[in-house]
Amino acid sequence: MRKTIRHRRFGPVVSVMGLLIAGTMSAAQAQTKVLINPGDQGESSRFAVYSQWKQAVEQALRKNGVSAPAVQLSTDATVDLQATRSRIQDVFIAPSHVVGSAVRYGYTPVLGLDRPVRAVLVAPAGSGVDSLAKAQGKRLGMPSQDSVVTYLMRGEVNAANTTFKRHFASVYQTRYQEALLPCLQVKRCEVVAVEKAVFERWVAAGEKLVAVMETQSAPGMSVVLRNDSRIAVDAFRAALGDALSSADQGPVVSLKADDFRYVSTLGYFTPRSLPGAEVVDAAAVAQLLARGARYIDTRTEPEFKAGHVPGAKLVPYVEKSPKDADYDASMDQFDVTQLGSDRNAELVFACNGAECWKSYKASHAAIKAGFKRVYWFRGGFPEWRGSGQKVDALL
Repeated sequence: MRKTIRHRRFGPVVSVMGLLIAGTMSAAQAQTKVLINPGDQGESSRFAVYSQWKQAVEQALRKNGVSAPAVQLSTDATVDLQATRSRIQDVFIAPSHVVGSAVRYGYTPVLGLDRPVRAVLVAPAGSGVDSLAKAQGKRLGMPSQDSVVTYLMRGEVNAANTTFKRHFASVYQTRYQEALLPCLQVKRCEVVAVEKAVFERWVAAGEKLVAVMETQSAPGMSVVLRNDSRIAVDAFRAALGDALSSADQGPVVSLKADDFRYVSTLGYFTPRSLPGAEVVDAAAVAQLLARGARYIDTRTEPEFKAGHVPGAKLVPYVEKSPKDADYDASMDQFDVTQLGSDRNAELVFACNGAECWKSYKASHAAIKAGFKRVYWFRGGFPEWRGSGQKVDALL
């Protein structure tokens, strides 16, 4: 039993240790969380870009009564996309595909750098490749899978009813876009995907190249604020704009949700069907659970703790494979033994919405393992929460 401690000068202090712990927990819970992903930067400039944004956002938050925010550097947009759906962060500063996802899941655009991004498919002049169709069977070079360039290009390729794996003979990926020019020069790559600005810089330097396909424009590095934040959007926008101007980051523009409409429709969206599984919505899931089906949550443990469907079982799908229908399951980790031994059991697989591939891949793994009654909840936890269903949390 915790003892009451008396101090000769100040009198009784009840449960001092408990009060200290409670105060610490309260401060931690109230701490504003900021995630900064500098985007497609070279190794030497990534931390410099992060530091500039960190200084600017801390200055803007101080003007809005927020001190000592928890600022996190990220270089993995795939993980960041998941984080937008769990809504753990208060502020995201990231490329437009991450910010576009955040807007869908309850964040308000604040502002961004006036540097729109387009992705282009580039081929050597005179190669005979003048369209995506003519690039079929060629060797493709592109940035890593979480790059905004790859995100935009993948979306346009998917829209053409194909995939990278089906359309190209091979795919070479590198973290840095500048490394793709040597790939063309030594003919390891026959076409490459880069930002339009990078392509224009190469051409200005005398390289004989042509753009054979171009995506629509997406916003540059942008900032969003969680809708239920105690920080006023307009005041934060003004303070951050001032801070960025002082840091000589270049012109900034105010943004709205519609500015991210295009980028939000591209990238990692899952197929609309899965052979061997039945695609279900939130209402159907509720009926399935009422009759005893098991809900398999394939997200991460922190996401599960932040909120989940009552009675759900957490079986994380550790995803390393590309987010397309031609993924290589051997790159991933998923423990099918946690699904039980009854192959006739009704199993509902879900994660974080239509652009989350974990539940799609887990459903496929279950089908391959012999489970006969597989239901894929494509809308996942965001749809469940949005439909007004009950949510449990462990935090």
